[in-house]
Amino acid sequence: MKKLMKAAVVTLLFCLTLAACGGGNSGANTGTNAGGNSPEAEVKNEKLIVYTNANSDGRGEWLVEKAKSAGFDIEIVGAGGADLTNRLIAEKNNPTADVVYGLNNMLYESLKKESVLVSYVPSWAGEVEAGLNDPEGFYHGLIKQAILLGYNPDAFTAETAPKDWTDLYQNEAFIGKYEAPTLLGQNTPRLVVAGILVRYMDENGDLGISEEGWEEIRKLYDNGVRAIEGEDFYANLASGKTPMGALVSGTLSSKEEQYNVKAGIVSPEIGVPMVVEHVAIINGTKKQDTAERFVEWMGSAEVQGEFVQQFNAMPANTVAAEQANEPIKELFADLKAQPFDWTFIADNIDLWVEKIELQIMK
Repeated sequence: MKKLMKAAVVTLLFCLTLAACGGGNSGANTGTNAGGNSPEAEVKNEKLIVYTNANSDGRGEWLVEKAKSAGFDIEIVGAGGADLTNRLIAEKNNPTADVVYGLNNMLYESLKKESVLVSYVPSWAGEVEAGLNDPEGFYHGLIKQAILLGYNPDAFTAETAPKDWTDLYQNEAFIGKYEAPTLLGQNTPRLVVAGILVRYMDENGDLGISEEGWEEIRKLYDNGVRAIEGEDFYANLASGKTPMGALVSGTLSSKEEQYNVKAGIVSPEIGVPMVVEHVAIINGTKKQDTAERFVEWMGSAEVQGEFVQQFNAMPANTVAAEQANEPIKELFADLKAQPFDWTFIADNIDLWVEKIELQIMK
């Protein structure tokens, strides 16, 4: 009897050992566990919907492919900055997007005000140039864009060219030779206007601007050539049709190559409108963890360094800036940012545009 009981105990222990080993092998094969603490645990990246106004000229396709190689599946939805902002606000109670990037400070301030964004501070935030990130952590800088006053070098020299936007309508030599920022549905013309108006801030003035400021805007439009929808301004600059007007630093090199004309650039003493393309996570996304991982990856110095080399851009990330191409480094070395109160501009820009379109651009 004792021999039988001893044999039964040995058999039972042997079976329990096999079961334990079998269970361990099963967990190792799946690479996951209930607690998710195993170093072999797989990270699940869900498909992200990414809204942007910065996907042109192959930039969107580049990001999709790079993200895929890093383990992310993203679908880019591209549109103009103002249109995307309005869409995000309209969708805020049932968001479609998980991440948004490319918009400027002015538009992000509108999204913050409408509670469209969620605060998240990525690990690379400290590498971004001081003062460019949102201090409350809702959006963080990727690419610096300068709004420039450019001119045809065959028509003007550095000595004869204007020194500021205000020279365009104050100096008779420039009247009728510059493109006025009339396409106010676009951000670049809006920022040109804002760059003049903020010099005349007056809490007692119409829409926060003194009458002197509004008179300056009237002169800007009265003495310039109106932009035509669909025309490429750089083509007009190169041909001499309108040899002066607004340029964006991010597209400058491609335009110079396309038209074989290197524009002269004005560096006003007050500075230039300097906007930053940012990235942010949408409040209400059901894919928060994946969105955070994507933002960590996208804004890293490694990825931004590759991007700025490919597209000749200037990164906000100071580590990535070391990898920027020399011409863009040289351009930004000569520029300073015009001081802007972005909250004030965001609160008033739509009203300024309405006034200009209805009362000034008649």
